[in-house]
Amino acid sequence: MTVDERAFIHYNTFLMAKSTKTTGKKRTAKSSSRLAVVKPKKAFRSYNEAISYLFNKTDYEKEANLRYNITTFNLDRMKKLLSLVGNPHKKIQTVHIAGTKGKGSTATMLARMLEANDYTVGLYTSPHVVHLHERIAVNSQMISERQMLDLLNRIHAPVEKLSKVDPPTFFEIMTALAFMHFVDMKVDIGVIETGLGGRLDSTNVIEPKVIGITSLSIDHKQQLGNTIDSIAKEKAGVFKSGVPAITVEQEPAAMRVLKSEAVAIKTPLSVTGVDIDFSYRFETSREHGPHTRICLTTPTSKFEHLRVPLHGRHQAINCGLALAMLDRLKADGFKIDNEKATEGLNKVSLAGRMEMICEDPRIMIDAAHNAASIRALIHAIGQNIPYDSMVVIFGCNTDKDVEGMLRELQYGADKVIFTRSNSVKAMSPEVLADMYTEICGKMCQTAFSLDEALRLAGSAISREDLICITGSFYLIGQAKMRFKPNLTS
Repeated sequence: MTVDERAFIHYNTFLMAKSTKTTGKKRTAKSSSRLAVVKPKKAFRSYNEAISYLFNKTDYEKEANLRYNITTFNLDRMKKLLSLVGNPHKKIQTVHIAGTKGKGSTATMLARMLEANDYTVGLYTSPHVVHLHERIAVNSQMISERQMLDLLNRIHAPVEKLSKVDPPTFFEIMTALAFMHFVDMKVDIGVIETGLGGRLDSTNVIEPKVIGITSLSIDHKQQLGNTIDSIAKEKAGVFKSGVPAITVEQEPAAMRVLKSEAVAIKTPLSVTGVDIDFSYRFETSREHGPHTRICLTTPTSKFEHLRVPLHGRHQAINCGLALAMLDRLKADGFKIDNEKATEGLNKVSLAGRMEMICEDPRIMIDAAHNAASIRALIHAIGQNIPYDSMVVIFGCNTDKDVEGMLRELQYGADKVIFTRSNSVKAMSPEVLADMYTEICGKMCQTAFSLDEALRLAGSAISREDLICITGSFYLIGQAKMRFKPNLTS
């Protein structure tokens, strides 16, 4: 069990009530015309036992040399698992969001706007920042320990049955649990984010009402390819015949692929800023400080000068996509009040996205983990966060566009400290430092652990400076647990 898993189990044990213990008493057989009702034996008596079982399943998020093919990513296996638990994905309405960056932000903004319109909304995202339950939520409430225990007891037998031939993975089980939970909670709609890619992703079993494709860029090079067009083809694998899809402006090569795939599959594809009237502008006010405002107009909706709740130009683009998807649902019969949607949007906050976790010294975390995201982060910090000097603590995984990220770091970081997260795919700080020096010709430091990196950063800053921790969900999760171990969000 990894440090992340032990911390997660410790966190939940501390935060939530202990599972109710069984009495262990046996019934005495009695002469009666009625037959005794025998309840099926539960696989797990405690939450910790159940979650340990889940963590022991194959987790491709943690594998260093993962092959992306129909053996490792098998939709037939996912469909078999879902059929054994009653096909819950067919019992709920859904929307599907794929892309390289901004999926979680777009999904969260859309979910909050639907919630504000009095819908019961399920939200499934990945990965998590601190604890697993972040991935499955209904109306902003993470799945509880009791609910997770119940679901894992229900799915245990189907998982064991399949495991004799083709064992389900961690992500497949999590995806099935999300669908089951959404059925239990009688959601009106589920907002579903893909994990890796799209074509072979475990979530690609749904028949959504609308599909969203966020900004595409190079990421997961070993699995999805080294070119933007190969990545676009994998992401377009979520397209369904006749199901409307909406995307944002992309690099020309990516857009050509998306349009070609949409035509081939007969997917109606719209682009914000091209087919959908969309614009944004950056401004500063006394009330809100630096922020971005957007406008989006369709035949059925008009959103004017809405304040984007998250910092950065990239979040304005994500917000525009969320609004366009909301409008598509409105055209499909969902009752949407634009003022209520705006109220929901104003309540959005998102862990691990330019999140300040400490004020003295000022420490920010951000989940940027590819070159385009690092570039967007550097730009957003420059626009929105005043500072004299910025120290970046950076760590990333080996399957990323490492060279691209390092090139972008040099344009915003006054000092860089390389460290490593607790991921098995984490890149060596020494290797990162050598690459950075070779690519950028700049000096840097290395640290064996996050704590050591924070000590080095702390000795090099003043009160007006900023420490930014980025490069990996694993790394920012460690940082958040260190400074805010008792937070639930």
